[in-house]
Amino acid sequence: MADAPPTSLDALIDTLQHAHRRAGLIDATPWAAAVTTEADAYAVQAGVAQALGWPRDRWKSGGAGLQGPFSHSPVAPTPGRDLLGIEAEVALRLARDVTPEDAQGPLDASLIDGLCIAVECIASRWAQALDAPALLRMADFQSNAGLLTGPWQPWQALDWARLGWRLALPGQPVIERRGGHSLADPAGVLPAWLRHATRHGDTVKAGTVVTTGAWGGVHPCPGSPRGTLAIEGLGEFSFSATA
Repeated sequence: MADAPPTSLDALIDTLQHAHRRAGLIDATPWAAAVTTEADAYAVQAGVAQALGWPRDRWKSGGAGLQGPFSHSPVAPTPGRDLLGIEAEVALRLARDVTPEDAQGPLDASLIDGLCIAVECIASRWAQALDAPALLRMADFQSNAGLLTGPWQPWQALDWARLGWRLALPGQPVIERRGGHSLADPAGVLPAWLRHATRHGDTVKAGTVVTTGAWGGVHPCPGSPRGTLAIEGLGEFSFSATA
């Protein structure tokens, strides 16, 4: 199907949902002109998520800084296969429903009823993987392939910009750093994410989870990764994408 000239976003939605079901790869080249705006990319996300029956109770959101730009995506309900790598993250969970009207008002950490260490799985349905055009990667859920979450704990405000963290992956040097989150505060995604998620009149339900951006970028970890991620003040999470 991917070899035929793409003519519509509907054709791309159909092609991507089949790639998700069959763990296949698509040549991005003939689709490069199909998605010309972020609105197109988000429409493809929504169409593929609906076709796959995703519950839309997990999201990813991130930004270059507190003033943006931000990008958002639903997250796959289960980890995928043939991963390219992982991202070290912190996930948040909503304490209450957020309506479209609520999303236009002040939004802060009072909305959070829990946080946890999280590991985002990274994969691509494009044959060019992370070298595919940016809008096609956005349309493909920003290369998301699921989210692994550690034990939930109460929200606490930490010195995020200087927080120490440690990532250990089999057969690789241990990574130990301080800080590295683009917003210097995971809760900084809340206003932009919730306005995006409610923009068509939907209410984001209590218990919805959002992971908030990578610490230190993508860490190569092909196959079915496992390892340990420790974040100062939050403890340690031993993870496996096959668990």
